[in-house]
This record gives sequence, C-alpha cells and structure tokens, in this order.
Amino acid sequence: MRPLISTTDLAAALAGPAGDRPVVLDVRWRLAGPPGADSYREGHVPGAVFTDLDRVLAAEPGEGGRHPLPDPADLQRDLRAAGVRAGTPVVAYDDKDGSVAARAWWLLRWAGHQEVAVLDGGYAAWTAEGRPVSTEQPSPEPGDLTVHPGAMPVLDADEAAALARDGLLLDARAAQRYTGETEPVDPRPGHIPGAVNAPFAGHNREDGHWRTPEQLAARFEELGLRPGEPVGAYCGSGVTAGSVVLALELAGHPGAGLYAGSWSHWSRDPGRPAATGTLPG
Repeated sequence: MRPLISTTDLAAALAGPAGDRPVVLDVRWRLAGPPGADSYREGHVPGAVFTDLDRVLAAEPGEGGRHPLPDPADLQRDLRAAGVRAGTPVVAYDDKDGSVAARAWWLLRWAGHQEVAVLDGGYAAWTAEGRPVSTEQPSPEPGDLTVHPGAMPVLDADEAAALARDGLLLDARAAQRYTGETEPVDPRPGHIPGAVNAPFAGHNREDGHWRTPEQLAARFEELGLRPGEPVGAYCGSGVTAGSVVLALELAGHPGAGLYAGSWSHWSRDPGRPAATGTLPG
C-alpha cells in the first residue's frame, strides 16, 4: 500500500463490501487546541474512529520527551479497540498538512502493519469536495492486530548525533526554532549540531495536498541528500518528523531513521550541545 491515498480512492473503498473496507483513524490534533476530539464530534469521515495523539499514539511525557513511543502492549490494545486487524488497510487523516496523520502512519509501520496510508489533503480535502460526513461515533468490532515493534528504524540521541556528522539528519521544525530564534515549548533553543533544517511544511502544496514524488525528490536533493546516504529525521517531539520519513519514502528513499525523542529529549540533557543560527554547526 502506498503511503498516500486520494479522497477518491478512500471513498471508493468505503463504498465497497464491508469486509474489504479500511479502518479509518481520525487523528486531528493541535498543539494549542482546540482538542481534536471536539472537531471529531462535530463531524468526521463516516466510520472513522477518533484516535488521540497524546493517549494512543504516544506515551506519557517524561524523560523520553513530550511524545515518546507508546508501550507496545498499550498500542496493541488501543489499535484493536479501533478495529485494526492484521491484513486490513488503515487510513489516517488530520485536518492540516498530514503531519499528525503521518505519526499514525509511521507508528503503525513501526508496529509491523504495512497496509497503512495517509489521506492526501486530509479532512479539509474531503469536505471541500462535498463528500459525506457523520457525527455518529462507531463501535467497531475489536481487531486482532499483534504489534511487533521495531519494523521502522528508531534513532536514540547518540545515533542522531552520529548521523548528523556522517550522514544527513533533517530537522523538521520551522526555521525560527531551528535557528534558536524562538523556542516556545522545549527547555533550550537551537538544533542538533550538524542537522539540516527541512521544515515539514515544505512537503505540501498550497492547496494542502502532498507534493509529487518528483518534487519531493528534488527538495531532498537540494537539502544535500545523496543517493544511498543514510538519512534520518527529528522535530520537536517526534511527531512531525514522521512526515519527513513519509516524504522520503515517496521520494524514493525508504527506511529513514526517526529520532523518537527529538528536540524535547535532546534539550533536556544539558550535556548535549545545541547549535544556533542558519548553518548546521
């Protein structure tokens, strides 16, 4: 299954036989609110199950950062409650640029579930096209997915630091946070020395849809990625970095590593250096 699915293809899949329909996860979330659950109750893709980033797609904040990876047993329980079954496609969507949905995509892939995609254009595209929405909260039949963690590469802090020196480590945050001009959330400003800024907003066109594989490939080439070079990504808390991994896969560079703790983990340790300014450092 390709990492992206169009609204047309999702609508067709949902109109198909009940046993062939994908599980749809509504993962709307905003750092400053309002809560995604409120938006879900106001309307969602018919049959979609609300899946909370903070409770399902991440563990409690702590030493591992603001959005550490969930415990595999907890993730398995929650995904089964959402109806996720082995071999059944899953589609995730948010209402912005797909970066939160990409967290669900990456996490399911990490858990060993290959049949997963992000809705291209998200809920905004779905409603702009006049497609049906629902306020009914479904009660899905429990799934049987078994989580096998580790199917996607995860970087720790030392591995991220090494990749910034010996490969290409991409920082998915906005430029102002990368340079250290501002840091509204985490303990210290700046970036991992050697990391290259690659804001996740650059994956999308103005209409909110993802750029073509060719456009994404050109972008990563401009950022310095060479064929066969090891590459990884991080962001503030490990969420939007998943969209970098997805974009790299679309561009023909699968298997990128993700520093799950990201800057929220790195900046907690005063012994780890922080670079500032526009250069990698």
